[in-house]
Amino acid sequence: MTDWDIRYAEAEYAYGTEPNGFLAAVACQIPPGPVLCLAEGQGRNAVFLAGRGHRVTAVDQSPVGMARAGELAAARGVAVECVVADLSTFDLGRERWAGIVSIFVHLPVELRSAVYRRAVTGLRPGGVFVMEAYAPRQLEFGTGGPRDLTRLASRATVEGELAGLEFLLSQEAEREVVEGRHHHGMAAVVQVLARKPGA
Repeated sequence: MTDWDIRYAEAEYAYGTEPNGFLAAVACQIPPGPVLCLAEGQGRNAVFLAGRGHRVTAVDQSPVGMARAGELAAARGVAVECVVADLSTFDLGRERWAGIVSIFVHLPVELRSAVYRRAVTGLRPGGVFVMEAYAPRQLEFGTGGPRDLTRLASRATVEGELAGLEFLLSQEAEREVVEGRHHHGMAAVVQVLARKPGA
């Protein structure tokens, strides 16, 4: 088992069962249609969006996480397509998604850049990209996320990697994150809400 499999096999949901706070605040901006949740872990955000009426696909490299996501979806009475795949090879398609969600996804620099470029291509015109992740200053807080600075991107870096989208909101902020025992406390984050033009 990988480290993620071990974490997701714990009895308690690693990051809780409620959606990310930023996603919940901006979910009304996602137009009707299919939504893709990247590195979705145990499914809390996918289940929330399915409850809002979206057809949701959750992708994660951990089969244990995706199994737990399926369990959570069943418990909440919603359907989520759970796909076990590595983001380095997962095909996001072209103009396929009304929304793509990336919540606390901390990839190596080259992979993150490649995935975000594919996300721009994968969004439909008018589709929305929602992202929250730890900013570089998160290393000063130590309340969650990787300890590897190269996996933490600034707002400017993320904007560059999402070139082609219109930024409705893009900011670095400090906020209290309370999402299970692995994300708990004041944190430095990057938040992005961006739309693909041309709807």
